[in-house]
Amino acid sequence: MEYDIHDITLADEGLARIHWAFREMPVLGQLMERFTQSQPLKNIRVAGCLHITTETANLALALKAAGAEVRLCASNPLSTQDDVAAALVQHHGIPVFAIRGEDNDTYYRHINSVLDSRPQITLDDGGDLVSEIHRNRADLLKEVIGGCEETTTGVIRLRAMAKEGALKYPMMAVNDAMTKHLFDNRYGTGQSALDGIIRATNILLAGKVFTVVGYGWCGRGIAMRAKGLGANVVVTEVEPLRALEAAMDGYRVMPLVEAAAISDFIITATGDKNVIDQPHLNVMKDGCVLSNSGHFNVEINIPALEAMAREKHRPRPHIEEYRLKDGRTLCLLAEGRLVNLAAAEGHPSSVMDMSFSGQALCVVHLVENTQTLHPDLYPVPEVIDQEIASLKLSAMGISIDALTGEQRQYLTSWREGT
Repeated sequence: MEYDIHDITLADEGLARIHWAFREMPVLGQLMERFTQSQPLKNIRVAGCLHITTETANLALALKAAGAEVRLCASNPLSTQDDVAAALVQHHGIPVFAIRGEDNDTYYRHINSVLDSRPQITLDDGGDLVSEIHRNRADLLKEVIGGCEETTTGVIRLRAMAKEGALKYPMMAVNDAMTKHLFDNRYGTGQSALDGIIRATNILLAGKVFTVVGYGWCGRGIAMRAKGLGANVVVTEVEPLRALEAAMDGYRVMPLVEAAAISDFIITATGDKNVIDQPHLNVMKDGCVLSNSGHFNVEINIPALEAMAREKHRPRPHIEEYRLKDGRTLCLLAEGRLVNLAAAEGHPSSVMDMSFSGQALCVVHLVENTQTLHPDLYPVPEVIDQEIASLKLSAMGISIDALTGEQRQYLTSWREGT
């Protein structure tokens, strides 16, 4: 079996952590039992460019239980958990091409190693797999049934491809499923981003000025959790509705150039490029800690920061301290990459249970509807969202009410009024 990982001897450690994560993933567990019986993905070749974590491992095992042939590579050079990669190879026979800290050339070599399996389904976290197929491996397109995208960043790329007519096979926007962005993006990112910042710095957040750049679902979660830890939260935005919502949620809202001058911490959550740029770096207070929770390391203008520095050193793992020519010091966490995965362990298993159940059900949906789906970006069917939510509630021991026949009729009628 082909694979390229850091250290196969870590396999037992990784296996124990995969089992631990699975305890918090009851929805995926129920789907796995169902898939084992029905084999909806029998002999389907699946290629995944995902964060190689304990939760992703359980998704891969669910797909394998469904009959799929799975290959995995990393979707970020710093997100791979090397023990998990080893466990998938050693104990489950799943080819993995991922090494924590791999350079850019290795990263794309690993993507192409996964694509050498000539996949019929692609799973993306950021869009690099689908992009590589379209740009450099077009010979594979005729065999691809469809794919799924897990992140806001990836969905943005896919929308651009679809708008230009460049997208050549059906893709499911798993990121936009209600059971994904309302929970994974908000509660998952909210907890894990703060976990990464605290692990990296061990600085008390209470009483500090903590600026969240972008008030999408990830930004909402980060702001909520920072406020809960006692930080004075500032939100910056470019969209009026989101800025208004942040203000009415009780946060200070101001332009980033003003926030930069007073912030102890700044974290980006936008999916855009150079959100923290030269003008912001110029006015930041001494000691400000910078981090990013977006998928790619482009949200902070790192080349500009490098150019401003006269020296840098690493006082702790995951921190680069830049001493600027004017004497100020700025601290960058996790090389500007996803702080929750690079400096911590990523989202808790409980929220990834819903997100990866969505991935698994969307893969089955693509295979079962291959004749009717055409090249485009599709929303997750509401029936999938509802099924995941119902299974999650059941696993949590929560029961809810059901509409009566009379109530259902009333909600579909216009005749009865005042």
